[in-house]
This record gives sequence, C-alpha cells and structure tokens, in this order.
Amino acid sequence: MARTRVRAGDAEILREAKDRFERCVTWETQARQNALADAKFAAGDIYNLWQWDDSVRAGRGNRPCLTMNKVRQHNLQIVNDARQHKAQIKVTPVGGRATFEAAQVFSGIVRRIEYQSKAVDAYSTAIFHQVESGIGYVRVVTDYADEQSLDQEIFIRRINNPRTIYLDPDAKEYDKSDMNFAFVFNDIPRDRFEAEHGKQEAPAPATLDHPDSWNDKDHIREAEYWRRTDEDDTLHKLVDGTTFKESDLEDGEMDRLKPFIVASRDISEPVIEWFLLRGNRVAEKKDWAGRYIPIVPFIGEETVIENRMDRKGHTRALIDAQRMYNYWNSAAVEHVALQTKAPFIASLRAVDGVQQEWDTANVSNKGYLPYNDMDETGRAVERPERSQPPVMADAYIKGMTISRDDMLMVSGQYQAEFGQPSNERSGVAIDARQRQSDNATAHYVDNQAKGIRQIGRIVIDLIPKIYDTERVMKIMAEDGTDSDVHLDPNAPVAHQHVAMTPGGPQPITPGQAKQADADEKNPLDVRVIFNPNVGRYDIEADVGPSFGTRRQEAFNAFSQVMQQNPAAFQVVGDFWAQNADFPGADELADRLKRGLPPQYKPGPSPQEQQLQQQLQQTTQNAQQMLQKADAEISMLKAMNVHLHEEMQQKFAGTAIDEYKAETDRLKAVGSIDPVALQMIVRQMVTDMLQTDIRPQLMQHAQDESQIQQTLAPPPPDGTNGAGGAPQPSNGAGAGP
Repeated sequence: MARTRVRAGDAEILREAKDRFERCVTWETQARQNALADAKFAAGDIYNLWQWDDSVRAGRGNRPCLTMNKVRQHNLQIVNDARQHKAQIKVTPVGGRATFEAAQVFSGIVRRIEYQSKAVDAYSTAIFHQVESGIGYVRVVTDYADEQSLDQEIFIRRINNPRTIYLDPDAKEYDKSDMNFAFVFNDIPRDRFEAEHGKQEAPAPATLDHPDSWNDKDHIREAEYWRRTDEDDTLHKLVDGTTFKESDLEDGEMDRLKPFIVASRDISEPVIEWFLLRGNRVAEKKDWAGRYIPIVPFIGEETVIENRMDRKGHTRALIDAQRMYNYWNSAAVEHVALQTKAPFIASLRAVDGVQQEWDTANVSNKGYLPYNDMDETGRAVERPERSQPPVMADAYIKGMTISRDDMLMVSGQYQAEFGQPSNERSGVAIDARQRQSDNATAHYVDNQAKGIRQIGRIVIDLIPKIYDTERVMKIMAEDGTDSDVHLDPNAPVAHQHVAMTPGGPQPITPGQAKQADADEKNPLDVRVIFNPNVGRYDIEADVGPSFGTRRQEAFNAFSQVMQQNPAAFQVVGDFWAQNADFPGADELADRLKRGLPPQYKPGPSPQEQQLQQQLQQTTQNAQQMLQKADAEISMLKAMNVHLHEEMQQKFAGTAIDEYKAETDRLKAVGSIDPVALQMIVRQMVTDMLQTDIRPQLMQHAQDESQIQQTLAPPPPDGTNGAGGAPQPSNGAGAGP
C-alpha cells in the first residue's frame, strides 16, 4: 500500500542544517583559505600586486615591484582547450526495453536543454574556477518555460562564485553524486528583497554563519539547504517477469498479487528535499523531482592528508616560479635604472662656450657637435667620449631564464604548447611535445568530463518526471539542426515512427520513415513518438573537438579529395558545401544534392528501384494467376458435381465405378493448395477423356443443351424462338 512520509518540523530542520554546516566549515576552512590565495595570485596585476608578499613589498619601499603575470597564460591554455574540447553528453541504452533510437532522442533533448540554458557559460565558468583555484560548480534547476506557460522546463545554470557552495564532507564519489546534503548561499540586495517580499519580511540575522559574503546592511542572506533521505521499500517480481514497488500499490492490491510473487527484496529509494532558510526560519520547502542533489562540482585536484582536505588548481605549482620571475625582473630593471644615463664624458674646457649644443645633443638631431680642441694656453684638450650604455647584469638575465624554465617544468607546458619557437623542427617532434603537454594537464579535462557526465545523469533522471504530459518537443541534432518529437508518456514502446494516414496512425519502420522523408513527390506525415518512461539509460561523456572543429576538418578533407580528383566533385560536392561556412553554403549543398547521379541520391538506388518494380509486377501476375486458377477450380468442381449426379442416374457397372473413383479422388484433393489442385484436376480430366465413357459424355452434353432450351423463357409471340410449337403454359417447363 502507498506509504505516507513523515516530514521533519522546521525546528528540527534548522538544528540539523546548523550542525551539518558547522561540519562543512571545519572540513573546508583550510582548503578555502588556500583557494582564495590561489585565485588572488592568478589574478595578480600591477594594480593589486597580489603576486607580491606583503612583507616583501613593504620592505622594497619605492623600489620596483613588477608583475609579469605568466600564470594567467598557463591557466588560460587549459581553460580554452577545455572550452574547445567540451565533453559531449551521449545517452546510451542499458536495459528495460531501451532502444538506440530512444537514446538518440534523449541526447537530442539534452542538447536542446543545454542550448536554451546557455550551458556553455555554466561549463566555462566552472572550468575557469577549477583550473584557477581547484573547484567550480554547475547546478540544474527546473522552472516554467515562460510567464504564459504551465509547463516546466529543465535548465543548467552557472554558479559564478564557488565560495557560496558547501557539500557533504562524507561524499566519496569524485562527482559527489552520493552526497546527502549541500548548502547554497545567496546574498540578495536588500532593496530588491523588500520590493518582492515587503519590509516586514526582512529576516533576522542568519542562523548559518557563512563567512564568504558581503555581510553588510545592504544585503539579505538566504541559504538553500538540500538534504537526501532514503525511504525503505520492497521490490517484488511476478511470474511474468514484471516488477513493482510495494509503495505503489493501493489498499488491498497486495493480497491479490501475493500468489503471483516469485521474488522480493528490500530497497531504499532516495528522496531529495529543498528548504530555503532566511534568518532563523524556514521560508519555503518542497520536494525535488530527481534522485540526485542537483549540484555538480568540477574538481581540479583534491587530496586528504592527515585528515586535512585540500583542493588545488593549476595555479598552486606556479606560484614560487612566478614570484622568482617577478623579483629578478624587478631587480634587473632597478639595476639598469641606477646606472648613468649620460651619453658623453667631456671636460669642462672641451665644451666651454658650446655647452648648449651638448646639453641638447640627446633630444635634437644635430649634424655635428663642436668642442674646444685646445685650451687658452694652446695645449690640446681631449675630445669628449661616448660613455658605455647601461648594461644588465648576467645574473638577472639568468635568474629570469631559470624562473621561466621552472614554470614550464612544473606546469608540463612547453614552448610548443604556447606556439613559441622551440628546439623541435619536424612535425612529428612538435606533435610529440604537444601530446606531452596535453598529458600533463589532461586530468582537468577528464574531471570536467566527470562533472558533465553527472549533469547528464541528473537531466535524464528528470526528463520523464518533468516532461510528463503529451507535448511536441524540439530536439537538437549534433550539427545544431532542430526537429520535432511527439512525447507520449503512455506510448507502448520507447520509440517508434508513425505515419499519419486517412485511416489513422500506422507504425512504420525506420527505413520506411527515411524513404518517406527523401520522397519529395509523395510527402508523408511521419511522426516520431517517444516515451521516456520505457527503458533504462546511462550517460557517456566523450571529450573531443567540438562539432565546429570537426566540421572544419571535414571541409578540409573534402577539399583535398576534390583537389586530387576533380571528378569527385559530382559525388561529394554536397558534403563539401554542407561543411562550409560561407554564405549560401546550405543552398549550394541542396542544389548539388539534387544534381547527384541517380545511384548516389538519397533513398533506394536505381537497381533497388528496378528490383522493387519487378517484384511488384511479379506479385500482380501471381495474384492474377491465382484468381484465374480459382475460377477454373470452381468451374471444374461444379462440373464434377453435375457429372457425378448424371452418372449415378444413367450409368451402372464398371464405367460408373471407375468414374466414381475419379470423382472421389477429386473430392479428396479439394482442400489442398488451389494451384496444385488446378494441375491435378486438369490431369484428371485428361485421363477421363481417354476412357471409354466419351460417348456417354457426348450424350450428356446433348441432353444438357436440350435442358437449357427447355428452361429458356418463351418469346413474346408465344413461339419457342426457333419456329417450333408453343411451350406448355404451366410455367414449369418439360423435364429431361
């Protein structure tokens, strides 16, 4: 029987939330402090000077403190690579009457949800924080499609500040799919809150002391508290293989089904609850439709050493090398700045009287500089000499070189990764160094795929529960094209093609649906019926080039094929145009497709069409032959019955016995295949005509003719139509 869940009271919820939040703060405090320092260092520049230690910067006074932020480029190399190779959510069937076609529809719905949610922004933000400071987050929400709709939709949302999220410390899975609780903090501007809820609704100070927020008089703090509870249930299996949960039955149904139960086991069903906490009260509460808490982390690296958890991104390993580079660079600039900038060394006697010319020598373009070559006594004066320009010490240059090499070493990203000149000269060597760099940072892209895979599981778990009414939905193919699918939660199968005919919907095969789509002369309304409740599905996350990148690669490949073999344009020209990005490419592809040779056009090939026509003609001929055979068999049966009756009346003895034997054999074969019967009857008649009863048959034919004349209606003039005497007037005619 259906079970009634006992809900916890508000006081119990607040107490539980406070205890759990204190556990989260204790577990994550050190990791959050380190992550904040990493984020500030990665964003360091000349204004904030976050890459300089406070004590070192204070000790330098007015001496140069330069920030040459190379960490940013190292981080962006990973972030932008992950954006270009975002994991693709692919749905796969795993059982329970799931089909590949239905999995394709699921994938199309997920792509459509990603598109309408701008999920690329959510993924990019999470990846940025993952690489910068060790963790980023994405969440899944449900909301109404628009202000005029009662239908809910699924959305994937970004979390701009990962410091507003706290997760269950006891979650063991890397994607935290097994967490039992989570917190999401929102600091809402006070004026907006009062406009929506009124001033009297302003909450008291927050029960949960979240340290990373504005925490000022201009904001109201809210906390979303998610919790998961497991409800015990029993799963039963009937003799026909179907299964059901005991909690789904109505009163009395269990007693009726008990004799048919062959196996049972205890199970736990997850129930997700959501609470909105304002101040020291529960403002809102509701049940979540899915089985997972819809918050997904993108983790860089997570370690637990001596019961202390720490998370780190790509920034942490670069900090010391970056500080060394900044210090050597600043020291080198300081050293050069302190050297003399006077371009000439001259005695006062040499420039006496022409001092103005020498004072402006470094700011004007003079043809010559005069000087006094003799003094007043006639002795020679040394000519002014150009001084040596400022020179940077080799120690500083080597220091910057070592620091730069250290950053490459600790990051695993080398010059080839950044497109800079390197020692590699061959393409194979450059590719090998590129793969080495990719391998050094591949765990970030792999962890991104784990997070996106969990997002996919959350979405496909929600689809049957949110899209639970009949509707026409838009799905998106991998190339971005849209199509319609008719969602029917009561359909008997997961996926089917249905042709809308005057006689009603008719299921057709996928091949027939494809042929109908390609038939422009006889368009047929074909619909895809999809039931998300049938079957079980799981998620794969493929990491690779985006569709746009693969499309460009396909365009280049077809271009090379046509360049090497111009005649191939007639065969692959439409594919080449489909993958092009210039204006009018789609129209060109359509025109080229219409001009394809017959054997390459969509649908059946000319040979297949010819075979289909021959098959149709053969079928028609066979039907005509069967109809003709049926008519002949009917005539022969009637003739046989009549002959049998006549023979019984006119003949006796051996001739009649032989004929009776033949007619009995004809009756015995009357129930076999008509075509075979036709051949047998014809042979029997031939055999009968070769016997001694032919005179009797001829006599029978004459008698039959006479009978027909006797039964014919009299002509209007009362004659028999042959000039004979009038027929009897009793209307019964004469007997044989």
